[in-house]
Amino acid sequence: MVKSLVLVRHAQAEPYSPVIKDEERELTATGVADASRMGKHLQSLQVKPDLIVASPAYRTTTTAQLLAEQLGYNLSNIKIEPTLYESSMRNLMAVVNQLSETYTQVMIISHNPTLTYLAEYLTHAEIGTVPTCGSLQIQFENISWQQVSGNTGKLVWFEFPGK
Repeated sequence: MVKSLVLVRHAQAEPYSPVIKDEERELTATGVADASRMGKHLQSLQVKPDLIVASPAYRTTTTAQLLAEQLGYNLSNIKIEPTLYESSMRNLMAVVNQLSETYTQVMIISHNPTLTYLAEYLTHAEIGTVPTCGSLQIQFENISWQQVSGNTGKLVWFEFPGK
């Protein structure tokens, strides 16, 4: 059986400011537009996640909601995973490895640089950096989520605004 992991970096957010907490930064108008367009594009690529998991940062939850709306995914089913904020590779891998086998396609919306590191680790593809609202799909054949590790996945596509 083929499993699919769709990794998405949050859309463009307001720049860091000492006046507001990092996790409360909002999307810019460009970020909102990019997330909506990316959601439509992902729909055209037949992305139909069984589960959407997002970091608790406002910019990632907003990105998740905008994508979910375009994909026809129930917003109340978005899982907020605290370990995805300021995450390490170990935390991201733990989220993937603990997924239920009932899910065949999972979307994770998180942050760089860890998101890029994870994509490169799983596929050994040279990605460089996932830009804001960048999305990529990785497929795994005949393994469980628990068995997913380095170089077990195949990069299917890598899309981002302006591509």
